[in-house]
Amino acid sequence: MLAAAKNTFKGALGALFLTVGLSVPAKAETLADALVHAYTHSGLLEQNRAVLRAADEDVAQAVAALRPVISWSSDITRSFGTTGSTQGATRIVGGAPVFTSRFVEQGFANNTASINLLAQITLYDGGANRMSIDAAKEAVLATRAGLVSIEQQVLFRAVSAYMEVRRAIETVALRENNVRVIRQELRAARDRFEVGEVTRTDVALAEARISAARSALSAAEGQLAIAIEEFNAAVGRRPGSLTPPNGLPRIPSTENGAKGLAVRGHPEMERAQRLVTVNEIGIRIAEAASSPTISLQGRYGVTENFDNQNFSRGGSIGLNASGPIYSGGALRSAVRKAMAQRDQSRANLHVVRHQIEQNVGNAYAQLAVAQASTQAFRDQVRAATVAFRGVREEATLGARTTLDVLDAEQELLDARASLVSAQVDETLAAYAILAATGQLTADALNLNVPRYDPAAYYNLVKDAPSGLSRQGDQLDRVLRALGKD
Repeated sequence: MLAAAKNTFKGALGALFLTVGLSVPAKAETLADALVHAYTHSGLLEQNRAVLRAADEDVAQAVAALRPVISWSSDITRSFGTTGSTQGATRIVGGAPVFTSRFVEQGFANNTASINLLAQITLYDGGANRMSIDAAKEAVLATRAGLVSIEQQVLFRAVSAYMEVRRAIETVALRENNVRVIRQELRAARDRFEVGEVTRTDVALAEARISAARSALSAAEGQLAIAIEEFNAAVGRRPGSLTPPNGLPRIPSTENGAKGLAVRGHPEMERAQRLVTVNEIGIRIAEAASSPTISLQGRYGVTENFDNQNFSRGGSIGLNASGPIYSGGALRSAVRKAMAQRDQSRANLHVVRHQIEQNVGNAYAQLAVAQASTQAFRDQVRAATVAFRGVREEATLGARTTLDVLDAEQELLDARASLVSAQVDETLAAYAILAATGQLTADALNLNVPRYDPAAYYNLVKDAPSGLSRQGDQLDRVLRALGKD
């Protein structure tokens, strides 16, 4: 009986490792592989890169507002109709003047064509246009920081999906092994019942326990299916054979050091700072709306008459000045609104700072808990394994009941499952620290991915090139390459 118990336990362990090896495809996949695929196939990153390009175009449009605006207009007009009038004449009859009149109806048609060239440039507007350029540039920098935050979200979601699949696979393997062991215990209990060594109660306990084990296995398989779907959504493909991470990533040695690093370099902190600057410039732009606007306008036109030799050619040039006198309080309201938005962004800066520091503190607390739990569960697995083996041997000698064996096996299973979860939580907490400090990026992780240069598109459009320029042609090629033309 003792030899049979040992063989049963060894067979269960062998089945556990066999299950882990066969539950997923043979091709090994590392966490770095998953991060690379998530980065290169992320629709969320592509979406926010397009948002950044749109912000770059705001700079180009602000620059264009300082340049002359040249336009043309033309028309061809046919005028036609009928006119009626009373015509009178005076003649001398019998030495006396006599006035006579008659009604005359006459048709007319006239065909003319004209073309006009117009040019206008703003000479002075209180500096509003130039300040709009500065605000647009700060908004670009804020959007770039937001793109880095999105990159961190994409990569952390991939890390979470990777580790949750590993957790689910290990849990399924443990649950399958549990079903096998309890099935063998049930078979042994029935054999011993046949020879009178145990009662019907022992058999019923084993039957109840295997039903519970099968239910737990179904739940674990469901969680694995959910984890695989999340992996597919986060990474862009179904998981292969996921290998354990090769240790934890490098993180700051102290929590205070990590908080200082986060406040200085987290992209959300930079984004909040840039938005404060944007809103401060917005106040000056609103104040400039009360200033006069001076513009220079020029016009030249040609009009030709198709029906005769009549024509006109000429132009005009003028200096125009305008400005508000009374706007019903709208201009001052706009200034107050800009001030309120500035105050809002300043308050948000404090909120973001505290949130970042809290996230760092939470991540370090979670890491400490996970590390302590990992060590404790490792010790528990070691002790539970010894206890399980001892209870099995004592049961073969009649000193333990079937319930004792099942309880010991369940405790060992729970300890193993807890150890797996604690190891997963430890890895997630370490990567959460990277994300909280702003270090969970492709550059910081040295991922083998094509780097996206956020300044490349900006450098092409910042001077607002026209479509006929060499720079405009280059920009068109870039858009075609992006598939956005």
